[in-house]
Order: sequence, then C-alpha cells, then structure tokens
Amino acid sequence: MTTKGKRVLLATPRGFCAGVVRAIQAVEKALEVYGAPVYVRHEIVHNTHVVKTLEKKGAIFVDETAEVPEGSLVLFSAHGVAPTVHADAAARDLTTIDATCPLVTKVHNEAVRYAREDYDILLIGHDGHEEVIGTLGEAPDHITLVDGPGDVERVEVRDPDKVVWLSQTTLSVDETMQTVDALKTKFPNLLSPPSDDICYATQNRQLAVKQMGAEADLVIVVGSRNSSNSQRLVEVAKQAGAQDAYLVDTAGEIDAAWLDDVATVGVTSGASVPEVLVEQVLDRLAVHGYQDVALLNVADESQHFALPRELHRNTVRRS
Repeated sequence: MTTKGKRVLLATPRGFCAGVVRAIQAVEKALEVYGAPVYVRHEIVHNTHVVKTLEKKGAIFVDETAEVPEGSLVLFSAHGVAPTVHADAAARDLTTIDATCPLVTKVHNEAVRYAREDYDILLIGHDGHEEVIGTLGEAPDHITLVDGPGDVERVEVRDPDKVVWLSQTTLSVDETMQTVDALKTKFPNLLSPPSDDICYATQNRQLAVKQMGAEADLVIVVGSRNSSNSQRLVEVAKQAGAQDAYLVDTAGEIDAAWLDDVATVGVTSGASVPEVLVEQVLDRLAVHGYQDVALLNVADESQHFALPRELHRNTVRRS
C-alpha cells in the first residue's frame, strides 16, 4: 500500500538522448559487423553501466589511440575529438568510426567556420571536459575557453568588434546565459551562434528538474560522476528550491537517511543513463513507502540520428 503523503515525481523526458543512443548502437553494430575486439577511444558515453555492458560484449576502452594496435578498428566517442586525434589514428593505420554526436559536430563546424573568418571565439565550457578538448582542437589559435561567469574578466581578444561565443552542449542553460551576459557587457558587439549550442536533451532535462525542484523535497539524479549533464541536473535542482539533491550511479548508493521527513522525491536521469537504472531507483524508493509515482512531463522528444556513415554503409574508412 502507498504510504500516506509519500510520492515520487518522475521527470519526462529523462535518460538516453538521440546522440547517446546513436553512439551506443555504433559500438554494438561495429561488434556485430566486424567482431570483437572493437577499440573505443575514451568512454563512448559517460556512464559506468553502459561502459561495463559494452566491455562484456567485446569493446575495449582506451585513453589514447596510441594504445590501439596498429591496423585495428577504433571508434571515437560521442564527445568528439580534435583533428590531431584523426591524424594520430591515420599515422597508426587505424580504421575509424566517428560516433561524435551530431550536435557536437555542429559546434565543431561553427568553430572552423568562425576561425576561417578570423573571429576570436569564446568557448563557454568546463576546462578538461572531453567535448571542450575536441572543440578547442579545431581552431586552437582562435579559441579562448571561458569557464563560467567568473572567468570573463580575464578574457582578452584582438578585436572586440569581431568576437563570437560558442558553448559546450551539456552546460547549465542558466549559468551559460549568465556567462554570455557578462561577455556581452565586456564585448557589446559579441556575436551569438546561429542556434543554441546547448543540446535539446540537456535543455529539456534541466527544464523538468527546474519544475521538479520547486515541488520536491529531495531530488535524485541518476548518472555517473563524470557526466557533465548529470552534474548540472543536481545544480539546477538545488537552485530551483529542492532542499537536497544527490547524484547516484545506482540505486544502491541511495542513503535511507536522505529520506527522513521527505514527502516528495523527484527522480530524473542524465542523458547517458539507461532506463533500467531509473527503474531500480524507483524500486528502492518503493521499499521505503514511495509507491505513488506521478509523471512530470515537460516535452516530447522524437529526435533520431542515423548511425555513423561508415556503419550505415557497412564499410569503414582509414583516418
């Protein structure tokens, strides 16, 4: 029976976005077509469960292309890579499949275009994140990383009338706009990209959590520690009014003490999280009396990305 007053608000949409689905399917298809092992540079997506599942199927994850035996097949992760990585792969005679999310590729293409037009590019993102490293590599002489509003003061450009901002796709929407506002104060003629760089899935999940945080006493975000978009959901929940918000990789990480005096628990998951992990969290909460589950639906997602062209044609290419 439902314990009186206890309920769960379950965010919709949540979990896998189209780019993550594409990346995971790319590894699975490569294993099917070419057999194990298939090497993957970096985690294909930032989720521990997904990575371990693919490892069991024959994927081998490496930090750099230098770890891949010469002449082997390697996939590049959804976060994108710099041109130098493609060059390194070619030098080792590696066959490549690029599983970069098309929305990340869009940012790379913007960086290349604005660099060609000799703009100073201000890339809003987190220092050291794989996506940022890849984008910086497209035009290192033209791009300056801006890691949040507090980083704006140090930014210098050659020509304040010829400067544009781009962003990592998995950032907090609100914080990114705060950074943009600060940049526009410093550079009034700052140009914006033709369309939002923050991906639709990131925005939708943050919108749901923003509404959830206003109603929930506690928000549980399912996601891995190295997932930027999952980390941002925790931040957004707290900013929206939730008393507490926690990031958990699995249901087993939920501390029963978190539930003391909590009537409403909000649950969501990052864009690289399989639904089975959310279901396990709901089962864990049900044991503690949270059996009444209400959906909080803020958007319908129907986006789909085709497999990388190399797999779509069942052929691969040398870098």
